[in-house]
Amino acid sequence: MKNRNSLSCVFIILLSIVVFAACASTSTRESTGEYIDDSVITTKVKALLAKDDFIKSFKISVETFRGIVQLSGTVDSQATVDKAEKITNSVKGVKSVKNNLVIK
Repeated sequence: MKNRNSLSCVFIILLSIVVFAACASTSTRESTGEYIDDSVITTKVKALLAKDDFIKSFKISVETFRGIVQLSGTVDSQATVDKAEKITNSVKGVKSVKNNLVIK
């Protein structure tokens, strides 16, 4: 019986290690927590951009990876580019902004 309990304990420890390793991040993959945080940041940025009367008419794509937000799309002026970046930087958790908005 004691041997069986020891084997169960070892199995549980190994299973825990595998689960935690699967959730860990690498240089090209986010951890589960980072993915959730980035999803929240993306949602907040999109909501603020859609709420702004000046910016909502433009189709701006928002992607987040480890707190770095990338904006892409086309806008009509440098003022729009600057305002979109300012709104994005106002969101808690944003580490930096890669502003790839193109003025057409």
